[in-house]
Amino acid sequence: MHGFIGELFGTMILIALGTGSGAGLNLNKTYAKGKDWLFVSFAWGFAVTMGVYVAGVLGSDGHLNPAVTIGFAAFGFFPWSEVLPYILGQFIGAFLGAALVIIQFAPHFKASKNEAEGNSVGIFATRPAIKSPLFNFLSELIATFVFIFILLNLGDFTQGLKPLIVGLLIAVVGMGLGTTTGFAINPARDWGPRLAYTILPVPNKGNAEWSYSWVPMFGPLVGGLIAAGLEVLVH
Repeated sequence: MHGFIGELFGTMILIALGTGSGAGLNLNKTYAKGKDWLFVSFAWGFAVTMGVYVAGVLGSDGHLNPAVTIGFAAFGFFPWSEVLPYILGQFIGAFLGAALVIIQFAPHFKASKNEAEGNSVGIFATRPAIKSPLFNFLSELIATFVFIFILLNLGDFTQGLKPLIVGLLIAVVGMGLGTTTGFAINPARDWGPRLAYTILPVPNKGNAEWSYSWVPMFGPLVGGLIAAGLEVLVH
């Protein structure tokens, strides 16, 4: 239960802060409207930092990401018996974090009448800059591979200043490799908020774009498996 609780609340904090930055960036009449990609990258980086701190204190390893959990378990870095509670916590936490943002920004969703005014699923989930399924998949695979391969060489990343390093890692992955697909690098980070956007009463919402959702699900999972496999191989 500690793993489930830690992952749930850690991922909830991650998504509340991360998608909150997306809402502030895109919706009408917020103070952050129109900020740049640097804002996005650092916001998500620090969101991960705070989520990892919360998860670690509450008793989990601070994965906050099924690609981390499954990749680690597949190559012996994490017990399979803990995988299901971790993943359940991640997806539920991601949904709840998005729900908080929907409440927080309700007047701004109402003030943003359509996608042209910034009200779109892109606040909650990822979308490609250029739609090209194979290369979108490869973009998510490569970004996640780099992220998790570095993560595997950080040791216990819930301790001391390590969560800050993880946040900086997320930020640099976003700046370096995230501008093609929005760097989901995390199936829960994409699917939980996408589902919240789909089923909760978001004012003026548009298409949830589920036809794209396989990319942020399978790209990160494959990238995580390759990273963990390579870590075993090189050691």
